[in-house]
Order: sequence, then structure tokens, then C-alpha cells
Amino acid sequence: MLHYAVVFFVIALIAALFGFGGIAAGAVEIAKVLFFVFIVLAAATFIYNLIKSKP
Repeated sequence: MLHYAVVFFVIALIAALFGFGGIAAGAVEIAKVLFFVFIVLAAATFIYNLIKSKP
């Protein structure tokens, strides 16, 4: 998930470099969403493993 966020961020940078503002803005929004989904899933997994490992 984090990999795809970085890929979309790189696409946004390249699109902005060549002057495609709309495509760059769309790619940035997709990258933001994927990054926050990654953060939520990582936190949920961390909490789940903490609860599950209690004796």
C-alpha cells in the first residue's frame, strides 16, 4: 500500500514537472488517500497484535 502511495507521488511530481497540473493534483490526492489508509491499517494491525499477544 505504501509502495503505491509513493508511486502516485512520483507520478504527480513528473506530471507537475511537465506542466500537467490536473493530472498532478489527481495523483497527489490518490497518494494521500493511500498513505492514510496505510497508516490506519498499520495502526490497527499493531494494536491487534498487542492485544492478541497478551497471556
